[in-house]
Amino acid sequence: MCLAIPMKVIEIKDNEAVAEVGGARYRANLTLLPDIKIGEYIIVHAGFAIEKLDEEAALETLQIWQDIAEYSEKREKRKR
Repeated sequence: MCLAIPMKVIEIKDNEAVAEVGGARYRANLTLLPDIKIGEYIIVHAGFAIEKLDEEAALETLQIWQDIAEYSEKREKRKR
């Protein structure tokens, strides 16, 4: 299963970006999205940036993932 999590581009060198989410950094090939700039949000699949997101959509999606994580954590604690 593949999860589409927005990542913020923090570095670009040649045709490769370094993108960050939750403190973790990932490399992404920019062949499919050559006009990406530092500070923009991307979706990465199989090492390739496949979609650019506007900041509002990216932050909304990240908040949803955070809400899911918090709910899952609370649910696990209740099971104990």
